[in-house]
Amino acid sequence: MEKQKSSSIGGWRAWLLALALLLLATGLYFVIGGAVLLSRGGSWYFVIAGVFFVASAVQIARARASGAWLYLLALAGTVAWALAEVGFDFWGLISRLLALVFIGALVAFTLPLLGRAEGRAAASRPGIVIGAVLVVLGLWGFVGMFQKHPEVAAAAPAANQVPIAPGTEQKDWAHYGNDAGTQRFAALDQITPENVKQLAVAWTFQHGDVPQSTGAGAEDQLTPMQIGDKLFICTPHNNVIALDVDSGKQLWRRDFNASVGGVWERCRGLAYFDVNAAIAAPTVAGSTPVTPVSLPASGGCERRVVMNTIDARLVAINADNGEMCAEFGNQGVVDLTANMGAVANKAYYTMTSAPTVAGTTIVVGGRVADNVQVDMPGGVMRGFDVVTGAMRWHFDPGTQDPNAQLEPGKDFHRSTPNVWAGISYDPAMNTVFLPVGSASVDLYGGTRTALDRKYGASVLALDASTGKEKWVYQTVHNDLWDFDVPMAPSLIDFPKADGSKVPAVAVATKAGQIYVLDRATGKPLTAVEEREVKPGHIANEAYSKTQPFSVGMPQIGAQTLTEADMWGATPFDQLLCRIAFKGMRYDGLYTVPDTDKSLSFPGSLGGMNWGGMSTDPNNHLLFINDMRLGLWVTMVEQKEKAKLSDGGESPNAGMGEVPLGGTPYSVVKNRFLSPLQIPCQKPPFGTMTAVDLKTQKVAWQVPLGTVQDTGPFGIKMLLPMEVGMPTLGGSVATQGGLVFFAGTQDYYLRALESATGKEVWKQRLPVGSQGTPITYKSPKTGKQYVVISAGGARQSPDRGDYVIAYALPDKR
Repeated sequence: MEKQKSSSIGGWRAWLLALALLLLATGLYFVIGGAVLLSRGGSWYFVIAGVFFVASAVQIARARASGAWLYLLALAGTVAWALAEVGFDFWGLISRLLALVFIGALVAFTLPLLGRAEGRAAASRPGIVIGAVLVVLGLWGFVGMFQKHPEVAAAAPAANQVPIAPGTEQKDWAHYGNDAGTQRFAALDQITPENVKQLAVAWTFQHGDVPQSTGAGAEDQLTPMQIGDKLFICTPHNNVIALDVDSGKQLWRRDFNASVGGVWERCRGLAYFDVNAAIAAPTVAGSTPVTPVSLPASGGCERRVVMNTIDARLVAINADNGEMCAEFGNQGVVDLTANMGAVANKAYYTMTSAPTVAGTTIVVGGRVADNVQVDMPGGVMRGFDVVTGAMRWHFDPGTQDPNAQLEPGKDFHRSTPNVWAGISYDPAMNTVFLPVGSASVDLYGGTRTALDRKYGASVLALDASTGKEKWVYQTVHNDLWDFDVPMAPSLIDFPKADGSKVPAVAVATKAGQIYVLDRATGKPLTAVEEREVKPGHIANEAYSKTQPFSVGMPQIGAQTLTEADMWGATPFDQLLCRIAFKGMRYDGLYTVPDTDKSLSFPGSLGGMNWGGMSTDPNNHLLFINDMRLGLWVTMVEQKEKAKLSDGGESPNAGMGEVPLGGTPYSVVKNRFLSPLQIPCQKPPFGTMTAVDLKTQKVAWQVPLGTVQDTGPFGIKMLLPMEVGMPTLGGSVATQGGLVFFAGTQDYYLRALESATGKEVWKQRLPVGSQGTPITYKSPKTGKQYVVISAGGARQSPDRGDYVIAYALPDKR
């Protein structure tokens, strides 16, 4: 009888053994890994499923049909378990089921062979049917990976197209955020969801300043500026170029070739001032007047481009010809390191955002490098005369009187909270609104003063003419996570239930929170709760007992993770992520760093970052892109004479122990990734969200970006899977009903329909982009252009120097 069985399966014995080995390896992996997970208080599923897989392997190796049925029974149980854990969440089911379904198809197709081995040839049909069904289901799931799966689908159109009223059409993109209030809204409607598919490249310009590295090095993160018939750009090393808006032809160029040793080199934008243009006078009662200015009798730059260089210079350039404005500072240059004290490494104090022209005052902050040492340059904010470059005021958050005049030979206070992101301005109030980060160092607060704790991680309103404080609102108490306010606030009109509107400041944070504050008082206009949070055990740390949660607005990508949120491309790396998750301390959003291994989600990269928000004031919408990258953190005893960070992003990039100089600790910090270098929590890893200010709810939320140009270990997958990738950059919304965005990890500029979030157009870029697109209408041709700077995506080695303009084809 045994001889007859052996003869009946003949050469298929090798196949059965191979399948049995596959199932045995899978089963043992599940049992061993599942046992580790169980020991950490995790799910029973992997151990139970693993036992079934091992039993299946043994029986299939013995040529028994029961082995196949055992596997299919375990697969059915896996389906039930997956639905119980994640419901019908597409990516959750793909991670748990896709690989096992395809293995199940192999097992099912083997049933006829096993039937013949047992002398039951008639039993072949069920296996073929089951196998075919599993193949169809597996292929359906695989194809679904190339489709968008909105987190929130639009229940109804969130926006209506509003005609542009006479006299309100946009003339210039004259500020970093288009208008001084950083709304990033363009009152232009030539390009619409109906015709956007016709957009094509109108011109391309290459400036030759190719950023040379990723992460902490040189990167292109530009928002261009358009005034009349000129488009102004700045390169990663602060070279400024004027282009013709219709042809992209270079009109002039001024090279600065600024550098701080290859760390954090970028130019995010420019500012503009025309001495002949009317200055908006404040209209809100009690506001100070704008300080008048005039050119010297000998003349000077009537129209000027203003820029912060990465190496801490403030420069003014003649917008007409590229010459330096000699009447500004010292032949066009103001030294921003004056009275800053010792700067041990020039990368420790840099300018990373565009200056803001507020009336006739240029307002600047400055980036103080994260997690280097306690003794660092201060975060003083300053206002300069836009014509002469003379300092009008300073706001030093390290002193009880922040505006007090410096005594001769004295410097601004060291290591104070700093403003590294953009600054917004309200002409009606003559007030600037500043996003404030934390005092050095970011992850240890034992050396911070009461003033550090007052101003850290806050929105600060200052009088633009005097620098006097109007109000301050804090978004994180004693920030130990590097949860800076990372973007220029957006000045909006907040709609109330009675139909009235309140002038407001909207800002989103790295912690995934959105705050809407009264512009006059800084008081929240939507509910904010102070909730108790758990402290840690670091000596001398002033842990806050509570932290704010902006519950009256949606919290984006800031959910409290559970084991069920762990993800992987397969169940195998998902299991490792579960084990890692259960092996860390995690108390939700404000999990404090300590000497054990803890998880911070979202991590210090965001949540939301410097790209900021765009708005649709006609429909009261905010458009917010985010990234979802957890970080694990461990504080360790600092080694003697440990080498300090160079001021880059090494604390976030797995660089080992990074000393926090002047404290007892070093930090070990890295992204929470699977062994395949994929984020451990479920997709999407980056989205675009429309928030309806009328309801304070998400109108739609869609994943942004594919793995086409990235993948595990830096290997491009070349597959446009719509998983949603971390975003870095900003968007622009238009009155034509579109939102343009390019800051994904794949090489595309996209247009989304603002009413629904539907992707209605995308165009392949030569390299990725971290820039923010702008749109303008040419005063010469009347044509609307969309312009993007493409120098390379954050995680990509591909770099370029492209500025590309798109337009509709000419009408015949």
